Amino acid sequence: MPSYMFGLQHFWLFLSAGILLNLAPGPDTAFILGRTIAGGRRAGIASALGIGVGSVLHTIAAAVGLSAFLATSAWAFTAVKLLGACYLIFLGLKTLLQPRITLGRADQSTTVGFGSAFRQGIVTNVLNPKVALFFLAFLPQFIDPAAPAKVPAFLILGSTFVTTGTIWCLFLAWFASAISQRLRKSENLTTWLNQTVGALFIGLGVRLATSR
Repeated sequence: MPSYMFGLQHFWLFLSAGILLNLAPGPDTAFILGRTIAGGRRAGIASALGIGVGSVLHTIAAAVGLSAFLATSAWAFTAVKLLGACYLIFLGLKTLLQPRITLGRADQSTTVGFGSAFRQGIVTNVLNPKVALFFLAFLPQFIDPAAPAKVPAFLILGSTFVTTGTIWCLFLAWFASAISQRLRKSENLTTWLNQTVGALFIGLGVRLATSR
């Protein structure tokens, strides 16, 4: 049912599609799971909130047209993509090379604090130009072309998508924490977890760098 309030149309279709897209596994999912396993529930929650803030910034950018610049400028898209890839690879190498820690104390982990995980979530999301292009391509489909002001519609749709996505990301962090707490009973898994998480971030970085 179309809705032209604030320039929106087919809002319930947008909400359903957005929830399904949030549930689909992607780089954000892998990042949150990796951060939660490495740093505990607080780190996972912080990374989820950071990704949410990054998505808010993408929403604002799409509303003011910055995403359109990334869509039409090949060099800008490539530069942002490579920056994001390098950052993910840096996080992966840092995790691989960090000293061994006791998993049983991971909730108070020195591996990564709340603020650090929060900032990393923002940076990894902001430096992924595909997220910017997604907002630019997906949101306009649910905005009335005849609406006199489209910025409010962008902000409402973006806020809705970010809210549902953040709720899902927080659930992922809680779920991963519940599993990792059981894994932490075995200290022999510490090195394996660090290697897995580090390789995960490096793989995400390489994937982002080589994607088109």
